[in-house]
Amino acid sequence: MTEAQGNITIDGREYAISDLSQDALNQLSSMTTVDRKIAELQQQIAIYQTARNAYAQALAAALPKD
Repeated sequence: MTEAQGNITIDGREYAISDLSQDALNQLSSMTTVDRKIAELQQQIAIYQTARNAYAQALAAALPKD
């Protein structure tokens, strides 16, 4: 899905946003909101994975040496 100049492309087909029904506009808005939230969550996961890696390194350094 892409948006440009009042048009939207969904599944390879282009639609004028002005031609969409209110229901379609509502669904598009909801989908855009969810896409934004998914991107935010993916960023949070990347941050948590980085923190976990740092904790794993700190743990390895804190373990008794042979």
